[in-house]
Amino acid sequence: MIGSLLHLIASRPDISYSVGVCARFQSDPKESHLFAIKRIIKYVSGTVEFRLWYTYDTCVNLVGYSDADWAGCSDDRKSTSGGLFYVGNNLVAWYSKNQNSVSLFTAEAKYVAAGSCCTQLLWMR
Repeated sequence: MIGSLLHLIASRPDISYSVGVCARFQSDPKESHLFAIKRIIKYVSGTVEFRLWYTYDTCVNLVGYSDADWAGCSDDRKSTSGGLFYVGNNLVAWYSKNQNSVSLFTAEAKYVAAGSCCTQLLWMR
């Protein structure tokens, strides 16, 4: 079920966070995780008409934004990085993930997030 939902994330960004959290416990799922997955599936079946909408824009500038939540994960105290990428006015990519290392300061977590954002921008360019 998680594999199907992970495949669906490409067209449904509104469920990406909740599916990502459930995917963390894929190797050792509990009954509460199964309940959460079923709830996500019910949400998806009730919102089938939701779509992504891209506007026609003559501006094709690639812009990226990043941020970090210092020590946001209570399980391992790792910081969470996030980023958004726009072409013109249209959101074309996003990410949210735990950083690989534990940051000692907020500035360090934000620096790691900015580096990940620049890497993604250079790849998209």
